Amino acid sequence: MNENAIKQKSFQLAVRIIRLSQYLQKEKQEYVLSKQILRSGTSVGANIREAQNAESKADFIHKFSIAQKETDETLYWLELMKETEIITLKEFESIYAQTTEVFKLIRSIILSSKK
Repeated sequence: MNENAIKQKSFQLAVRIIRLSQYLQKEKQEYVLSKQILRSGTSVGANIREAQNAESKADFIHKFSIAQKETDETLYWLELMKETEIITLKEFESIYAQTTEVFKLIRSIILSSKK
């Protein structure tokens, strides 16, 4: 997996997270969790972009590690929203799968970079 693919996938995820946040605020009148997931879900791609300008291999790995943590936090907010029925199972499954894919790609890039 090259860096451009993860860059695109994390950007697509951010777009979905923004739309989810807008939906939660407009349709569900949910403001706290929608802002939490907005912050974590959009910072994934931002950290990946920062990694492209890393000053060293260690800095690159560090930025991707932050992106991994933010992706995991996004998964947490999605799980919480599903369990509290803020989003439906159908709404959850698609975006959760996309977020998990990004998480796995990030982890793979980190492991490859450490070798």
